[in-house]
Amino acid sequence: MNDALGTENEAEVLFERRGHLGVITLNRPKAVNALTAGMAVAMLQQLTEWAEDDAVATVLVHGAGERGLCAGGDIVAIYRDMLAGGTETAKFWQTEYPLNALIARYPKPYVAFMDGLVLGGGVGISAHGSIRVITERTRVGMPETTIGFVPDVGGTLLLSRSPGKSGTHAALTGAHLNGADALFLALADHYVPSERLPDLAVALESEDAEAAVVRFSEKAPRSNLEEQRNWIDACYLGDDADEILDRLRATGGAAALAAQTIEAKSPTAVKVALESLRRVKGLTIEEALAQEYRVGLRFLSGPDFLEGIRAQVVDKDRNPQWNPPTLHEVQAADVERYFAPLGDQELNLQSKEPNNV
Repeated sequence: MNDALGTENEAEVLFERRGHLGVITLNRPKAVNALTAGMAVAMLQQLTEWAEDDAVATVLVHGAGERGLCAGGDIVAIYRDMLAGGTETAKFWQTEYPLNALIARYPKPYVAFMDGLVLGGGVGISAHGSIRVITERTRVGMPETTIGFVPDVGGTLLLSRSPGKSGTHAALTGAHLNGADALFLALADHYVPSERLPDLAVALESEDAEAAVVRFSEKAPRSNLEEQRNWIDACYLGDDADEILDRLRATGGAAALAAQTIEAKSPTAVKVALESLRRVKGLTIEEALAQEYRVGLRFLSGPDFLEGIRAQVVDKDRNPQWNPPTLHEVQAADVERYFAPLGDQELNLQSKEPNNV
């Protein structure tokens, strides 16, 4: 795939045809291919065109460089937009979320090489695809609660479909998970060693996508999350975050460590993320994205999202001052407000059935 890789002076996302394969290369390697508004616009346009192009049988998305497919959205740009009281983040989501929905409904095989880091928005442009490939280098996560936000890009829907309560654990802790865990969470389908990805990409130019990926796939290592499922399913029952933390602490061991991790996150984000996961069950991808957009706009006007990015990415003091500072102080009415209708600001995506995912 090296001939598709560019430099930072080139376009942020590259498109090319190879045989019957349409190739998308996220091309910001120094930023681990973090997704910008311009990239989302370009991808939405190109994928829409390829969906109608009989010469394109399969689409492949991968990232330039060695560090990962995509580290998520450009949160520094979001921080600057919030500081300025701007509307650019909302406009970005108005393109990014339809892109996620298109990928979930894509009429042709959509192959994602989830190699290296795949975080946040990177999950949105990969895990909704029909053929999702992880490697020994994969690190997947929806780490939004760490920055005072909640999983979006359809991530709440994806994690709600993970076995048992494993998706709730992943969402509230914001953990970076390996490829085997991504397979267990149903965020991916196949394990292929990273050194074989270039040969697989060549095969996709002329072969049936599913058959080619199966031919290159190997048995994945066992998932640590799967081995911990007993306590995860027992502790994350119910809709009350305070009770979940009580059960985690009482269980001890890895569960108690998970409680400590969650306690460091934004209390508001933890409670809203939990409620989002519970409300999203049974929704279509379009309805899930509309709910996430509703919630996201409320976080843009609240204190914790700005503070979380400041602490983790801007000042990097890793000492966010959450408001309110404890789970107990986040009331049910506070959470409910995040889901209130937006009126004429609603994100209206035409809902279809069934989902690809």
